[in-house]
Amino acid sequence: MSKKVQKRFRMHMLAWKATPAPPVWPTLWQYGLNIWLVVKEVNDKTRDLMAKYAWVDVKVPVEFTVYIDRSYSLEILPPLSSHLILWKAWLKAGSGEPNKKKVWKIKKSDLRDLIELKKTVMNTENDESILKSLMWTAKSLGLEVID
Repeated sequence: MSKKVQKRFRMHMLAWKATPAPPVWPTLWQYGLNIWLVVKEVNDKTRDLMAKYAWVDVKVPVEFTVYIDRSYSLEILPPLSSHLILWKAWLKAGSGEPNKKKVWKIKKSDLRDLIELKKTVMNTENDESILKSLMWTAKSLGLEVID
């Protein structure tokens, strides 16, 4: 017999640097979860991501399923596109005015490298559609996409 689900939700947490600070604490507390154990589990599961993206803070979506008996399961999804693009461009942040001030240039080939990673969470299998989405994200960060 499967457990009865109380709630499913998604939170964006820093890879390997998750803390119980808001909004994590209030969200998890309302379901009676041990916040410190959840944070430790997220940090343990994202340790390898931190090693790969060491010099930039990477946020990952964490998919939670909370059951009636206060147990839970969680799934770590691929990092946010904006964080991956900043990592590829060797930047810590995007432009405050992306339509007026461009902060860097990024090659389409660098964005193509991210397609396989993002394919699992995108609503399409079409590589060109995913590339277009990544290009728009890069532009919204103030990056100029070049060939």
